[in-house]
Amino acid sequence: MKTSTTFSMLFWLKQSKAKNGEAPLYVRITVNGKRAEISLKRKIKIKNWNTNKNRVKGTNQEVRTINEHLNQVQKGIIQAKNELNLENKFITSPAIKSRYLKEDEQNHTLNDIIKYHNEDMINKLKWGTQKNYFTTQKYILKFEKFLREYQPLNHQKKMGNNSVMKHIERFRKMITLSFKLEWIERDPFINFKSKFEKVERGYLTEIELETIEEKQFLIPRLQLVKDLFIFSCYCGLSYIDVINLTEENINFGIDGELWIIKKREKTNKLLRIPILPKARVLIDKYKTSPKSVINGTIFPKISNQKLNSYLKEIADVCSIQKNLTFHLARHTFATTITLTNGVPIETVSQLLGHSRISTTQIYAKVIERKVSHDMNKLRVNLAKNNKALKKDSK
Repeated sequence: MKTSTTFSMLFWLKQSKAKNGEAPLYVRITVNGKRAEISLKRKIKIKNWNTNKNRVKGTNQEVRTINEHLNQVQKGIIQAKNELNLENKFITSPAIKSRYLKEDEQNHTLNDIIKYHNEDMINKLKWGTQKNYFTTQKYILKFEKFLREYQPLNHQKKMGNNSVMKHIERFRKMITLSFKLEWIERDPFINFKSKFEKVERGYLTEIELETIEEKQFLIPRLQLVKDLFIFSCYCGLSYIDVINLTEENINFGIDGELWIIKKREKTNKLLRIPILPKARVLIDKYKTSPKSVINGTIFPKISNQKLNSYLKEIADVCSIQKNLTFHLARHTFATTITLTNGVPIETVSQLLGHSRISTTQIYAKVIERKVSHDMNKLRVNLAKNNKALKKDSK
């Protein structure tokens, strides 16, 4: 006969081991009043710990990474308890701890290597990159065998070929890591080659960009999103680089004009971007706003998810048929603003922070098609002029 079991879990700081205002982070498992503790091998500033929420305060990249790790730990401990229950094993706090730490098993699982990788990559990968691995982990743990046919509940469309390939690439990284750690005897991906489909980078034409620029919104959130988008169109910064831009990143360049000088969040590559007049106007507009001052940034904070959602509204209002996302602004800077106006591709590559010029050449192909289109129009016009000249000479 089974007896009732009380179970609880608590993240806490061991302040008895505090040093320089930081204390190690632990998780405590309690079953029927008996405790077992696990060190999470991280130190947190005591002032940043929210005792009520059992999480770190704040929204920056490091905080999001740590809190996501705590979520994974919580799920793992609950999973360990459920496994013991299904196996009809006696549930105690040490037993749950042992199962969670895999101390009662000799075999490694796929989830082990994912957990190992994600924990090892904390503070090594940018949040925008690391969260993609959490998404891949979620799909793998759902045992998705047919990614191409799977319809995610939170997506309008099925995953395309390139999305599938990106998840397989991240999964492959886990398998390669397992092989290096000698958890598996051979690399099953050794003969596999990812096949990405070439996708034409979308961008706004000069007329489309002008349409959005001239549109004024009475709703503050839409006006802010529009301004952030236009700013990126004239400087080429990604969402994370725009939203984290500070006055320290605005400096005088070699020509005596104001430049954006900062490291790109994604690659840590140093960016040096002269500030065009339209971008300068938006910096001056927002840098003294209360929300910007509080955050210590040029622009008020807004999540990428909300920003892209509001851009869909702006596209509808401005009758833009393209899929308007914030990243489209970066493409527009590369094409409509720079390459189309004669800026050399080597310069554009530096402005975008690309490590390889081949990445920038994707945009050049778009411009080549525009050149071809314009030259065809020229041929038609020249043909008309020749006909007119022949007619006048008769």
